[in-house]
Amino acid sequence: MNIQRSCFQKIIERILEPRKFIQVLYGARQVGKTTLMQQVAKAVGEPYLFASADDMNEADTVWVRRLWDEARKLHRQTGKAVLLIIDEIQKVPNWSESVKKEWDADSLNSQDIKVVILGSSSLKIQQGLTESLAGRFESIFIPHWSYQEMADAFGFSLNQYIWLGGYPGSAQLVSDEKRWKHYIRNSLIDTTLSRDILMMTRVDKPVLLRRLFEIGCSYSAQILSLTKIQGELMESGNLTTLSHYLSLLSSASLLCGLEKFSNNVLRKRASKPKFQVFNNALMSAVSPYSWEEAALNPSLWGRAVESAVGTHLLNHSYGEDYRLYYWNENSKEVDFVIENGKKTVAIEVKSGKDSFNRGMALFDQQFHPSALYTIGTDGIPLEEFFRMNPAELF
Repeated sequence: MNIQRSCFQKIIERILEPRKFIQVLYGARQVGKTTLMQQVAKAVGEPYLFASADDMNEADTVWVRRLWDEARKLHRQTGKAVLLIIDEIQKVPNWSESVKKEWDADSLNSQDIKVVILGSSSLKIQQGLTESLAGRFESIFIPHWSYQEMADAFGFSLNQYIWLGGYPGSAQLVSDEKRWKHYIRNSLIDTTLSRDILMMTRVDKPVLLRRLFEIGCSYSAQILSLTKIQGELMESGNLTTLSHYLSLLSSASLLCGLEKFSNNVLRKRASKPKFQVFNNALMSAVSPYSWEEAALNPSLWGRAVESAVGTHLLNHSYGEDYRLYYWNENSKEVDFVIENGKKTVAIEVKSGKDSFNRGMALFDQQFHPSALYTIGTDGIPLEEFFRMNPAELF
């Protein structure tokens, strides 16, 4: 399933509508938001202006106003609707107030300026939207690249995608894994942590945030209590801090903690998290093992496969509006559970000749899901699964 293409079509459709809402595109670094929007602008065929806050002078307090006035001038000259695209909007001080002021002025004066704003920090973006732009926007999450996209664009094999993940910018380095890992850690992980999180919100213990990220990546697709992490970190701080830092990592589309499936909302929130990276490259980049070593270790490779399945389910969940969980009871477990309204689907991941999963049978007895699926051995082939939209499982 080509999710970037799906996003492309959704953006096109919304822009071609009469001016209704500000369109907000957000997602992780290096997933192609800027390139995607440039392609959209050319495909729409309407006059447009594209500007990035990366080029803004920090002392320029009227940058947004001047940019908007240029769009208005173009609108008057052409007599056509103008598309105004502002990239890295979160870098503009008080950006949401400035955008609200100009948008409302256009609404009052019937100026046909269509606006798309892009940002790499969903945390900062969401703060601005809820504070100033309520009722004026629609948002579109731009996910990490899928297996289909990496295969089509760079010829990735299934095993390459499982270990190396879906960062298009790193594809040219995959023949040198040491260099590839260095790129992921320095150009993507360090930049996201230092710019998109530490510079955007208060973090009292940045070292703790980084260590939580590294441990969470190492345990991707595994259940681990935050209490146990405290022990590994030798951290005496409270669990609320760790939980908050995990939410920051999730807002940056790096790492999240899946909740345990339950019919009780309070039990969901009180459950141990199952760590899940948004992109398997993050797990592999912090791993001490090479791709060759991992492939020869059935246990390690099995975790990589399960994590890759998790990334596919997680990234699609934003566009398809389903919720992603895990489930366990004592030693019985269901790898993933997806829920859409009253429909629930249980998913088991198998990468080898594993024993019968009693967790699926117990889950079926307790919750009566709409469907039970095995992904991998004796089930839907991995390659077929990675090419499909998980919403088709409902």
